[in-house]
Amino acid sequence: MLPCIIQTAAMTSSAVHNDAISPASGLGNLPSEFAELMSGCGILDLTNRARIGLRGSDRVRWLNGMVTNNIRDLAVGRGVYAFLLNPQGHILGDMYTYNRGESLTVDTDQAQLEKLVATFDRYIIMDDVEVTNLSDQEHSVGIAGPRAEDVLRKAGFDLPPLESLQFAETMWQGAAVTLIRGDHPGVPWYALWLAPAHVPALRSALAQSDAKPVSPAALDLLRIAAGIPRYGQDIRERDLPQETSQERALHFSKGCYVGQEIVERIRSRGAVHRKFSGFEVDGPLPAPGTRVQAEGKDVGEITSAASLPVQDGERRVAIGYIRREFASGKRVQAGDAQLTVANLPFAGIFSSKE
Repeated sequence: MLPCIIQTAAMTSSAVHNDAISPASGLGNLPSEFAELMSGCGILDLTNRARIGLRGSDRVRWLNGMVTNNIRDLAVGRGVYAFLLNPQGHILGDMYTYNRGESLTVDTDQAQLEKLVATFDRYIIMDDVEVTNLSDQEHSVGIAGPRAEDVLRKAGFDLPPLESLQFAETMWQGAAVTLIRGDHPGVPWYALWLAPAHVPALRSALAQSDAKPVSPAALDLLRIAAGIPRYGQDIRERDLPQETSQERALHFSKGCYVGQEIVERIRSRGAVHRKFSGFEVDGPLPAPGTRVQAEGKDVGEITSAASLPVQDGERRVAIGYIRREFASGKRVQAGDAQLTVANLPFAGIFSSKE
């Protein structure tokens, strides 16, 4: 039985995402760490996540008019992934929103917090909506991997069956905990929200499953293997929603919201010119920002790249954007590397049941 993995507080969101990742970039034995995440479980200190609370009688109607997904019909105990757009349809940020009954909680990256709160405040005019930064009141610890559910039960959680982005409010050793099933396409993923005072006890309980530290690079390898874009790295303000291939963030019959006209215009005309995609790399890993070319013409760009230490050896991959006419299997070039366009998540890395 493989030990659990702890990601320490030093593993911030900006530490490892500006360069292509290779086995040498890990703080420890990166191939071993990645193998643990793929076959065991990982405990993640999600201090890079921030939460915004929304209260008031207009909170649902107001947020539904702000973001790209359907908040109006979001059931209590459920969440959705969404974008916040500007009036020109460009992406200001991404977030998960959860309906907690008397309030909504927006979960986003800490780096986006200030911009999202400022944008929310600017659009509250005569609405009964109260915006509160909950990040100091409620910290987040994550657990990921095939053994995640076993570890949670061993730590004392009465784990109910949860679907993707469904959550349960529970008690654990006298602490109120919100237990959320994530939507990671590769391995089971849970987040636990609780008061800061109880976080050390939770980490200690989870670590008793033979926990082992893992470097920031190992977690980012998992993200890239699953083809999950990160805002600020793979999704930028200049990008349009349909270009990101994150259809899970869009709802086309919910009614008006900021930027909706542009999103609907793109949908009605068929498609955008480029899409978020994967690349199998033959040659040196291209750095983020490297142009993807075909017959000497720019047809895309790389946003993240990694060398995955899979069981049968090193597998070099990248994610980024490519013109839509370059379907899976097409050959292109980025710097000195030859690329093959690939679907996401990358085939043959995760088990078929995940």
